[in-house]
Amino acid sequence: MEQIGVSRDDHPRDDHPEDDHPEDDHPADDHPATRKHKAKDEFIRIVNLRKSYLMNGVKVEVLKGINLSIRKGEFFGIIGFSGAGKSTLARCINRLETPDSGKILISGVDILKLSKTDLRLARRNLGMIFQTFNLFEAKTAYKNISYPLEISGVSKTNIRKRVLDAAELVGLSDKLNAYPGGLSGGEKQRVGIARALVNRPDVLLSDEATSALDPQTTLQILELLKDINRTTGITILMITHELDAIKYSCDRMAVLEDGVIIESGSVDDILGNAHSYTGRLFAKVFFEFKKSVALSDGAGI
Repeated sequence: MEQIGVSRDDHPRDDHPEDDHPEDDHPADDHPATRKHKAKDEFIRIVNLRKSYLMNGVKVEVLKGINLSIRKGEFFGIIGFSGAGKSTLARCINRLETPDSGKILISGVDILKLSKTDLRLARRNLGMIFQTFNLFEAKTAYKNISYPLEISGVSKTNIRKRVLDAAELVGLSDKLNAYPGGLSGGEKQRVGIARALVNRPDVLLSDEATSALDPQTTLQILELLKDINRTTGITILMITHELDAIKYSCDRMAVLEDGVIIESGSVDDILGNAHSYTGRLFAKVFFEFKKSVALSDGAGI
């Protein structure tokens, strides 16, 4: 039986991330087909990521050595209870927080080693959607979506084209002149998604993006994200405490427990045979809920 803490995919988690990787010692692994396979498996690679805070003079370690690989173009979920370190992990990936140590490699580039100038450029390649939408209340939907382009110095002609393209992608073309106060929760999140996509990033990071929405709207947003993933090939990393959202959207997932990725693999494998306490408890709640509520085509999310 597989041990807890080891990925259920082809490559087990590296227990010694500080060491050289075994493949470096095998020239046969330099075959082009092998390199292509590895590149696909490790589009995003997080190695021994650690983050702590000082609380009342006491050092509290929140991330305790995160190791994770995410494939290019996949819709990947990370689940954990409150306090597991989910938001801290999201803030480290988008560099709103600076980790104590470790690596975050996106397409082979360690974003923790980038200069301020290079980091600003790299952030354009990573879109972010939030639970609380983070919209400017005094700006229209159009101006909210265009904001990242405006501060990047993009021409007005290109801004208009990109905003219209992003709005069409999320089904919001008829709401561009509306202010956030006149939009529903689902429409606000669509504005947030369009804003995250307007720079045409390779990665979309979703931090509890559906947690503040009602079940029907949650389902609509998840379906939208799945469609965006299918049509654009963007890599989506969804961090959430909602297992039903991961079950509906993702092929693979990881379980975050007490600051460590304790297991990862296909959603069906972890739901069917979770090895961690957190995974088993989430699965138990999910299946008990499924007994009492019909979850047909996402109903009950």
